[in-house]
Amino acid sequence: MTQLRVLLVDDEPLALRRLSTLFADIDDVDIVGTAATGREAEAQIAALGPDLVMLDISMPQKSGLRVAADLPSEDRPEIVFVTAFEQYAPDAFEVEAADYLLKPVRFDRLRQAIERARRRRTMRDAVDRLAAMPLPDAPAREDAIWVQVSNGRVRLPIEHIEWIEAAKDYVMLHTATRSYIHRISMTALEQLLDPEGLTRVHRSAFIRLGLVKGVQRLGKGLIALEMRDGAVVQVGPSYVKAVLARLGLAREPA
Repeated sequence: MTQLRVLLVDDEPLALRRLSTLFADIDDVDIVGTAATGREAEAQIAALGPDLVMLDISMPQKSGLRVAADLPSEDRPEIVFVTAFEQYAPDAFEVEAADYLLKPVRFDRLRQAIERARRRRTMRDAVDRLAAMPLPDAPAREDAIWVQVSNGRVRLPIEHIEWIEAAKDYVMLHTATRSYIHRISMTALEQLLDPEGLTRVHRSAFIRLGLVKGVQRLGKGLIALEMRDGAVVQVGPSYVKAVLARLGLAREPA
């Protein structure tokens, strides 16, 4: 399993100590530093190059949201926001955070957030390794996709795919047992997939609606869907009404 180098950022010493204690019980992570302000966080990110930043939102000098928004796209660490304020959730997803945790942080949610960040990091690394490969033509609609693996290609039945997330010119195809990197645009993928099976819920995500086990309200009319594997997928604003209708919900859940 990939070792994650983690930076903890919070202006409350007690919160930093609690996070450090929780991280002590999680394998394959290494706390490389801490920061107490937004400016200090930026300096530490530049100096240490962490894989993951646990980032408080309300901080002196510069908020965590501003810190995340100002990070360069190249070599950007994964971000998990930690805050006492639920109303910031929509803004957190707008800056492509891996997850959003409310204080006091529960161990099970922290571990889930770390695994999601690890998976996203692994996908980004794979994308970089495959960047030199030519982009294939969009395939006709089929019942399976040939995907690249370490020793060649395997035929992945589309019915085995539970949800899909995008990364540049690639997508991550998540099944119940593992995930696969595949180079294709989301537009081409939409032409390939049957919308009755895998439904587009965001410009960068498709999901199998039958595997949704929970709906989270993010505020401002936005929602996120909790999948069977624990992943939380945000629904794009223009997709919310149709997704709720497909799930049999007349309106946004209270």
